[in-house]
Amino acid sequence: MLLHTEYEVRILEINRDEIIKKLESLKAIFQWDAIQKRYVYDFIPRVDGKWIRLRTNGIKSTLTIKNLVSSEIDGTQELEIEVDNFERCNLILKELGYEHKGYQENRRRQYLLNGVEIDIDSWPMIPDYLEIEGPSEEAVFNTLEVLGFSKEDSTTRDVEGIFLDYGYKLDEIYNLKLEENRKEGLEE
Repeated sequence: MLLHTEYEVRILEINRDEIIKKLESLKAIFQWDAIQKRYVYDFIPRVDGKWIRLRTNGIKSTLTIKNLVSSEIDGTQELEIEVDNFERCNLILKELGYEHKGYQENRRRQYLLNGVEIDIDSWPMIPDYLEIEGPSEEAVFNTLEVLGFSKEDSTTRDVEGIFLDYGYKLDEIYNLKLEENRKEGLEE
């Protein structure tokens, strides 16, 4: 299996408006702003640090195998394919015996700067954070510096780890929706 190595870090508890102004001043290219919806599945049998994610932002839907091999900047490997129908893919997985262990939503605003993806993520229950993902460790850390952050300001914690930092076990939250969707009664 050919897994792609992700090079990514996060900056926690950001000021969203200040980051947007900084990105605009650097002429970062705005990509999109959307609510991401995802189902998360365990492998059968369950494998620690490895899971399946089905995600859509309304523009693009992907099915991804995630493999957490370490807590370093290059510690996550993934195998991903684009799918043309989010709900039908979920039904296929269900027919194959995979029952999602949770539904999650977050709002993501994405920019591109020198080939590096810069995402401003907003999740229910935790403060906004910045995710920087690039083709190499050097590209990620250079982008951190351009944005005014140091390596020491960053973390390689994944979403589950960030939620744990705030006292929440993501595995115990079956339906994690943004407030705007709870109010509107939108269903998964």
